Amino acid sequence: MSTINDQRHALPALPNWQSTPEDLPTAIHEIKAALRARIEASGRTVEEVFAVVERRVAARIAEIEADRERGDEVWPVVDYADIASGSVSAEQLDRLRRRGCLVVRGHFPREQARAWDADIVDYVERNDFFENYSGPGDDFFGSVGSKPEIYPVYWSRAQMEARQSERMADVQRFLNTLWRHESDGTQWFDPERDALYPDRIRRRPPGTDSGGLGTHCDPGTLDLWMTRENQQAFRHLFDGTAEQYDPWDAAFRTSGPQYPGTTMCSAFRTFQGWTALSDMDHDQGVLHTVPVPEAMAYLMLRPLLPDVPEDDMCGVTTNQVFPVDEKWHPLLLTALSGIPDVRAGDSVWWHCDMIHSVAPVTDQQGWGNVMYIPAAPWCPRNEHYATSVRDAFLTGSSPGDFPGEHYERSWTGRFGPADLNETGRRGLGLD
Repeated sequence: MSTINDQRHALPALPNWQSTPEDLPTAIHEIKAALRARIEASGRTVEEVFAVVERRVAARIAEIEADRERGDEVWPVVDYADIASGSVSAEQLDRLRRRGCLVVRGHFPREQARAWDADIVDYVERNDFFENYSGPGDDFFGSVGSKPEIYPVYWSRAQMEARQSERMADVQRFLNTLWRHESDGTQWFDPERDALYPDRIRRRPPGTDSGGLGTHCDPGTLDLWMTRENQQAFRHLFDGTAEQYDPWDAAFRTSGPQYPGTTMCSAFRTFQGWTALSDMDHDQGVLHTVPVPEAMAYLMLRPLLPDVPEDDMCGVTTNQVFPVDEKWHPLLLTALSGIPDVRAGDSVWWHCDMIHSVAPVTDQQGWGNVMYIPAAPWCPRNEHYATSVRDAFLTGSSPGDFPGEHYERSWTGRFGPADLNETGRRGLGLD
């Protein structure tokens, strides 16, 4: 290993594709050649480095399979009361880092969650949403098949009250501190402060037939290989020191741009998440993940292996989510695991790199209602996005990361500036 470390400073420079190249296949070919050259300059082959990652991922998957054989839940479950009191055990924390996902029981009182659900119904109905709904604003969520399932609603009182609540801040702070947010004298983000990242809601009524969502991940697409910030964030995968790769290290993740496209997230999220507004059983079209945070290393290196065509990144391209499938990633999909039963007021969280999907359902039993609220700690990238979020909030517009449908601009009952508390103002960068 000393030889690898000694040679890292002389590694070849990588191209930095910060805008859409006119000839994408050529760009992919060049970036793959540069990454291979960088790995090989370390004294290792791509195959050797990939084998390190594959063994690590396989060991995590073996742990998951052992849990299944014992009849144990794959997903960690933590009570909100333990988070609020600081009494989550060291054993639980270790399991959270190994799995990268959790259910928070009793995050909000059940009656509060049900009241928020009713408030959303009142908000959309009084503003004639269904009469004016023109169909899905993007092809990805349009694939679920229900009409509508994902509501392009961002500024309801219910959503904003949850985003700026102290109980939400408690959980976000807890999740942020699972990450290494400071290194080499640089604070990559502030774990004590979250940006308000507005997202949509999902409402699936009883009897719904939904096509679900295929396995994918959301941290980016080609920008994961093609911008210098991401090349630095994943540096250990490309400099021959894959053993040192840490999916919980925020270094270089909090300032870099994403590859331009229509499926992107301008913010850095430590965890994606949603809060349940209804009870949902585990077999009713629920969220599944591959609960292996290290799987991103597998996804990043897999396109460099010789069985992948030179102009292909295992299906990753612009304007589509990052796909994960049986053709290129069969090992990973063996670990796909659904959430346990959840009740209104519980919340569900998964590491921002994590592979996830939503199972299809036929004749759904009960409602399946959630509002999407992530953990997005304050950092340069999120502070920059907060500027456009403030404008969208003040005008009732759709936020910049989402289709420009703007249903709420003229709606009554919208959450307004006077309703913000201190947490909400800080989350929008107003204080």
